[in-house]
Amino acid sequence: MKNQSAKLRAWVVTANMGLGHLRAAHPLLPIAEDGLLTVGYDADTTKKEAKMWKRLQSGYEFLSRVRMLPLIGKTLFKILDTLLYIPPLYPIRDLSNPSFQVSLVKSFIRRGLCSAMLEKIKKNPLPMVTSFYAPAIAADEAGYSRIYCIITDTDANRAWVSSNPRQSRINYFVPCGSVLRRMRSYGIPDSRLFLTGFPLPLELTGHDNLDVLKYDAARRLKILDPGKRFWPLHGRSVFHFLGKSNCAAKISRKFTITFAVGGAGAQTDTAEKLLLSLAERLKKNEIILNLVAGIRKNVFDHFINLKNQIAPNGAVNIIYGKTHDEYFRAFNGILHFTDVLWTKPSELCFYCGLGLPIIMTEPIGSQEDYNRRWLQEMQAGIDQYDPRYTAEWLFDLLYEGRLATAAWEGFLKARKFGTYKIFEVLRTGTMQREFSPLKR
Repeated sequence: MKNQSAKLRAWVVTANMGLGHLRAAHPLLPIAEDGLLTVGYDADTTKKEAKMWKRLQSGYEFLSRVRMLPLIGKTLFKILDTLLYIPPLYPIRDLSNPSFQVSLVKSFIRRGLCSAMLEKIKKNPLPMVTSFYAPAIAADEAGYSRIYCIITDTDANRAWVSSNPRQSRINYFVPCGSVLRRMRSYGIPDSRLFLTGFPLPLELTGHDNLDVLKYDAARRLKILDPGKRFWPLHGRSVFHFLGKSNCAAKISRKFTITFAVGGAGAQTDTAEKLLLSLAERLKKNEIILNLVAGIRKNVFDHFINLKNQIAPNGAVNIIYGKTHDEYFRAFNGILHFTDVLWTKPSELCFYCGLGLPIIMTEPIGSQEDYNRRWLQEMQAGIDQYDPRYTAEWLFDLLYEGRLATAAWEGFLKARKFGTYKIFEVLRTGTMQREFSPLKR
């Protein structure tokens, strides 16, 4: 499996419609023909099409921020969220009839959405892998044959599936069982569903023996158990799966929290509250706090101002990139040394598979409600308490061993082989079913 990406080529397509779609495509760069194609960017889009993408992106970002508006925010958000609403899965029933969202996507495609991308990929009929539904549906409409679509959440809106799902050519890489069942209800046969897991960065998993992940997870579990509540119960299991050499290493670094705002810049107010609460510990260099600004210069500037005002001499790092590629590389780099990932329940929920306990901010939108539920069912995610008292409740969770337990549950239960499994399907047309926690 180590050389699965060698000589394997595919068109890798994403959309500038939130970090989740971009993050899912980034680990596939080693196989990307002519680099990552991002519909909505000028280089991969016509001028007419760019205007449509800009309107769609503006709508997405407005939806992410509208909840913060005083008085009317939550009411307005509920109205807008109906466009992205995902109905309850149970009772299981046929949901294959096209919805309003499907018709809307189809009308945009007929007006030229994804047209530049289609012109490019048809010159070389490689497999196409996309982390957004519109390019997949556009390629399907155009008669393209080898189409693979990565689902980026634990559940999905009907918009991810074409109007005629049983005759569609789109195959789906799904991250977990709940969204697999959803896609079946939308009319997708099992022959076009691959339960791969979310594509995690290979620099965080390592080779197919998960050498990097085991190394990082073993050290993290030591830091997450200062009260000796976790290791007496689970030590033998940890030794078995992570290896005694990884578990025996001495640790010298400090407890590290990484707080990541959403791609639209939401949750910056939470960052301010937790920074205020942790100020004394940061000034004493007892802990490290990473504030992740993504690619938003305004959020970066805001975080710099907060740091200078609250903990100018403290151990606070601001993670920012001028481009998405620069940001993802910086973000992946700090996760090696992160002990708690604090974020909204977005696509980052799947990073619990790296042995990262997730502290969840309030979900934004229907898909994040499902992501939150999934994390809770996995026992890998914990709802945030009041951020103003972070210095109290977070350290209670730490000394009680609950953060270590969440990290271990995520490692054992969440799939970690998503990127490798996607390579396997693209290479062979199928994938081997795995049962070991270290092979799925």
